[in-house]
Amino acid sequence: MRISVTARHFKASDQLRSYGENEVKRLKKFFDGIVDCEVVLTQERANRIANISISVNSHKFVAAESSENFYKSIDLAVVNMERQLKRFKEKLRTKSHRAKEQEVVSSEVEENEFNEES
Repeated sequence: MRISVTARHFKASDQLRSYGENEVKRLKKFFDGIVDCEVVLTQERANRIANISISVNSHKFVAAESSENFYKSIDLAVVNMERQLKRFKEKLRTKSHRAKEQEVVSSEVEENEFNEES
């Protein structure tokens, strides 16, 4: 997983950059297929905004959160991203599960039709 941390309108400390990278690395345990991750930290007046975008195969997920400090914004954005990845993973599981069920049902119908013809 490739991770990039970008700071807009301020210079981010090494501690803040490493914190952002470490928090995003935790997302790997929720979904293995993460290819690219970008963390953009923006400072606007009193708001500190953390914007996380993740590329998974052909899908892209984005989570943006703002609060009074960057650490809290990063934490909130990571929680939001965890939720999105869990939902996506569950969606993939149910799709593949339904496809397997349809294969089993269609093979049973074909067998019944074959037996009735005989």
